Amino acid sequence: MKLAITGPTSGIGAVAFSQLAPHFNEIFLIARNASKAKKQIETLSTQDQKKVTFIYCDLTDMESVVLAAKSIGEKTSSLDVLINNAGGIFQNKEITKDGFEMGLAANHLGHFLLTHHLMTLLLASPRPKVINVSSEAHRAAKVDFDDLNYANKKFSSFVSYANVKLFNILFTKSLADKFGDAGLQAYALHPGVVKTNFGKETSGFFGFLWKLSAPFMITAEEGAKTTIYLAKSKIDSLKNGYYFKKSKPLKPSSEANSKKMRDRLWQESEKMLAKWL
Repeated sequence: MKLAITGPTSGIGAVAFSQLAPHFNEIFLIARNASKAKKQIETLSTQDQKKVTFIYCDLTDMESVVLAAKSIGEKTSSLDVLINNAGGIFQNKEITKDGFEMGLAANHLGHFLLTHHLMTLLLASPRPKVINVSSEAHRAAKVDFDDLNYANKKFSSFVSYANVKLFNILFTKSLADKFGDAGLQAYALHPGVVKTNFGKETSGFFGFLWKLSAPFMITAEEGAKTTIYLAKSKIDSLKNGYYFKKSKPLKPSSEANSKKMRDRLWQESEKMLAKWL
């Protein structure tokens, strides 16, 4: 069994990586920071360390994403599980060198492109899975498909985050639609409100809410449970494309279930990423 995971050097990604390592024969640790990745690998047993290959990837740099997928393809002919875990909330509007709003690139476009380029490897596996870490924040989304990079409208860090977390679910459902017949299983999940460094950089109303909810937050260990469950468990094929919370299916927002929205998102994503597809 072969696993690839993004964002495995901190928070729930680090816990998922560590706890899943004994269950896989080969692991591709996809991260931007080589020294953090090295430290993370060193937390494993000597036996498990030998299974891990560090793959450099900056999800906000699309050329880097293409090279990361190519590098994995040079090392294996199949992939069983891809966990698209990396993500973040960005307080101010930033535009990447490719011209994308930072949150859109880090949370959605980078993973869309990575999954696209790894699809041949995934479909070479007998029961491939793609697991996308979303959030209950998706329920606050206010999507404007005509201005995904905030060229014309006022930027809100929370709405931007809510939108991309909705995109994670829409993307999951599209993967199930498009590749389910070829054997691919795709799941999205809400990890819970996890006590990590994730929300420390935020200010304004969202920052206030974050501080207010701090005493009720769960640990990264608890937050990683659903990711680990989805990666390890055999799940009924009728639940392909589902959204999970606390290792159980949960009904997402009506927008998350909209076929029109997921088709539009796929179309817009392909349009934006055309030169790297």
